[in-house]
Amino acid sequence: MCQLQNPLSLTLSPRVAAGRGNISGASVQCAEVDRATTLRFDLCVLADYNLRVSDDSLNAINASTRYCAVLGRPIRHSASPAMQNAAIAEAGLNWRYLAFDVRPEELRPALLGAKSMHFVGLNLTVPHKLLAVEMMDAYDESVKLWGAVNTVRFEGRDRNGNWLPIHQFDDAPPEKVRMQGFNTDADAIARSLREDLGIELQGARVLILGAGGAGRVAALKLAAENVSELFLVNRTQSKAGSVAAEIRRRHLNVKVQLGYPRGEVDLAINATSLGLSPDDPLPLDGKQFSLRQAHAAYDMIYRPAETPFLKAAQAAGSRVANGLGMLLYQGAKAFEIWSGRTAPIETMRAALKKNVYGI
Repeated sequence: MCQLQNPLSLTLSPRVAAGRGNISGASVQCAEVDRATTLRFDLCVLADYNLRVSDDSLNAINASTRYCAVLGRPIRHSASPAMQNAAIAEAGLNWRYLAFDVRPEELRPALLGAKSMHFVGLNLTVPHKLLAVEMMDAYDESVKLWGAVNTVRFEGRDRNGNWLPIHQFDDAPPEKVRMQGFNTDADAIARSLREDLGIELQGARVLILGAGGAGRVAALKLAAENVSELFLVNRTQSKAGSVAAEIRRRHLNVKVQLGYPRGEVDLAINATSLGLSPDDPLPLDGKQFSLRQAHAAYDMIYRPAETPFLKAAQAAGSRVANGLGMLLYQGAKAFEIWSGRTAPIETMRAALKKNVYGI
């Protein structure tokens, strides 16, 4: 807690009547002075307030500060800035992590803008993970394997023709810059399922709701983990069919079907965006599938912390978990890809819990 006692005085114009007030917990006194008004703020309160708002390092932004960001639509629910700025502060990096609301049709110019401004890297969330694949200049093996991009690293070419993370070019910016795409979602979802729900993926029967970027990656990753059966449900059946066909080509031992299962499943996953808004309906057809059939339920959404899907699943007797663990592990890997440093997992976890749960 700040111990400073000296007040900070600001002189403003025009002249106003004398009065007292309170702004965000800071004591304010307005006294009529010769053609001006003096406002006295408790410096300690202001310092504490700024720490709560920024929640990152005390180093001021300057001309050398580099930027990372998450792009999505919607994006105001994102806890990524809290998590990544906590990691950046712990590492002592002169970086900041931002969030931008980007429409799908504006994704390409947004990527090119970040590239031109020499951002360190980006995260991509709904609805950009599939769209971004064709926009990358280069791909990591993870993108080839899972078919979606959720992490971008900007790289510069040095005098020897080597591509290096752009933050390594301190003296002068590189003449050429490229975007390399990565996928950190796949390992994150598998790790989160094991840790948060105690799921043994090998031999499991799994229902996945949604076949977009995150749903596709989840389906392919779980097939690679040797689940016994996958049931894929998507609003556009052809998209689910495409994922199913790819699984059949790669994993001959995994049974994959379109539509709802008749019997029980070990796990039901919501990989749609239904649940971000309190007015959203459930992401499944209750006439074709009851959550009583699911031993466990996982929602990739983490804000709200309890979606209608999770609330209904818990009421039906299922073990439940939201997507905070997935967010943590994909974000930690992204931080390592950008910085080349080990991610401070526990610092990032604490920042997420504080941001989402208020603890």
